[in-house]
Amino acid sequence: MDPEMEDLPTDKINGVDFKIVKTSKGGYADYSTSAWSRKTRPLTEDENKAVETHGLFNMSDYLPKKPTEVELKVMKEMFEASVDGEAYDMERFGQYFRPAGMSSKTGDPVINTNVKAETPKPIEVSTAKVEVKTETAALKTESKNKAEDILAMIRSRQKQ
Repeated sequence: MDPEMEDLPTDKINGVDFKIVKTSKGGYADYSTSAWSRKTRPLTEDENKAVETHGLFNMSDYLPKKPTEVELKVMKEMFEASVDGEAYDMERFGQYFRPAGMSSKTGDPVINTNVKAETPKPIEVSTAKVEVKTETAALKTESKNKAEDILAMIRSRQKQ
């Protein structure tokens, strides 16, 4: 909250508008230059009627579900496997996460009732706590391939 704002920006009488500014940064949408207006403005009659008629949105309804403890451990293992240069293992991670573009099941859609479907084996997840160390390391600016330097640093931290 801006200390210079006396009222909440969402106040119906003394609120302010939020200006959304979309730019591009590194090929991705960037909204960091969006900001609150500095002029207060009450809601108009039409806006108040719309709120009365339709209500307000509960923005938390639009948040994605929070991952479970098991899903967090699977994410960690997927990350470690990718750092080690391993390709995505559908058999190991597919029951938890499926990359976009990977079909769910292939083959004959007619299921033979005499054949018993195999249930996927859950992956083994270690319950050891992960200790995060914060350290500052200067990357070599003259390095031609910074991504490989970063991967090397991550791998060396994992060995510690």
